[in-house]
Amino acid sequence: NFLRLVGNPQDTLKSIHSAGTKGKGSTCAFISYILREAGYRTGLYTSPHLLSFRERIRILQPYRQGEERTAEGDFEGAIPEEDLIRLVDYLRPKIEKYNSNSQSGPLSFFEAYTTLAFVYFKEQRVDFAVLETGLGGRLDATNTVDSLVCAITPISYEHTQKLGNTLREIASEKAGIIKDNQGQFVIAAPQEEEARLVIRGRCQEVGAKLYEVGRDIRYQGTEAGFSLEGISSLYQDLKIKLTGQHQLANAALAVGVIEALGFHGIKINRQEIKRGLYKTIWPGRCEIISRNPLVVLDGAQNISSSIALREAIRTRFQYKRLFLVLGISNDKDIKGISKELHSLADGVILTRADNPRATPPQDLAEYFSGKPVYLTANIKEARTKACALAKGDDLVLVCGSLFVVGEFRDEATRSR
Repeated sequence: NFLRLVGNPQDTLKSIHSAGTKGKGSTCAFISYILREAGYRTGLYTSPHLLSFRERIRILQPYRQGEERTAEGDFEGAIPEEDLIRLVDYLRPKIEKYNSNSQSGPLSFFEAYTTLAFVYFKEQRVDFAVLETGLGGRLDATNTVDSLVCAITPISYEHTQKLGNTLREIASEKAGIIKDNQGQFVIAAPQEEEARLVIRGRCQEVGAKLYEVGRDIRYQGTEAGFSLEGISSLYQDLKIKLTGQHQLANAALAVGVIEALGFHGIKINRQEIKRGLYKTIWPGRCEIISRNPLVVLDGAQNISSSIALREAIRTRFQYKRLFLVLGISNDKDIKGISKELHSLADGVILTRADNPRATPPQDLAEYFSGKPVYLTANIKEARTKACALAKGDDLVLVCGSLFVVGEFRDEATRSR
């Protein structure tokens, strides 16, 4: 209803839509960097943010003829402050008018900001808008688009109070982004059987064409070099900068999405795909910000992401001791996340982000019995403690919340 008041900007966009529990942001980043490499002006809408909510709305500009440049900062193309202020000033009276007459309650921050992203992308005439759902899918604000291709990343238990208590219920919400429109293509990551059946059923119900990673799209290797057999092509000697075997699955999913665009007459060649994958940057996901000691940041904030992080740390890094800097929001599976990370840690520094949903550090301590535990009041204090404890051959792992990761990253940058 509100989008109708501002001219339905979402209807002007060629959209690619992603839902799932983990890997949505990384997959969207891979897709966007490939599209940019192919010469397309690409809008990227993700959430949450690490430090500034300007990071959520980005436009990746294509290179000029013969131009080879590195990314301009970690969040290249983030909406400029002046554009954000201008669009807020434009939308504010419309939001207030809508809220005063709304039969369904006021717009949420996410609904208002999603509208702002749609308006900005329309105004800036992006060739594609790559959109990450905020929560769920069926009732998410981003689900007002009719997408060319949907990407479904791995689905597991999260937000059960809103999405349902079974994997089937959660998958049904996520698969709600698959619509009954002409020519919809769906690329799905490997799933638990219960979730897979839901996705397959939804595609059959609406007549969407489904391709699955692990069945129709296969890959093998490591981040340093892997091959991929896609829907229509074979790719050799691919490399990515993102760490962890799970990122290969995200990259394969992204390639499947790009190939599916070919069914809409949008052809992107193998070299553009190869370069786009390698140039993809996605801060705060198994990101190394220091080498002495090794400091790794990761926004893992659910059980499945914590498992993937644990395996990536064990297989990709060498260290003597690991100090875990952990802060978790109170709407997450605190017990489950802590259980998966417990075995990694030689010492645990518990902290909290400057966020109203942050769990008090003392409430996390019970999940780390048998480990040396240090309670800190904020991220700055946690970083100071980590620096005091860790030696040159140790590893400091900062995780549990993107807000924790963002603040720690900012503190580290300020101290350089």
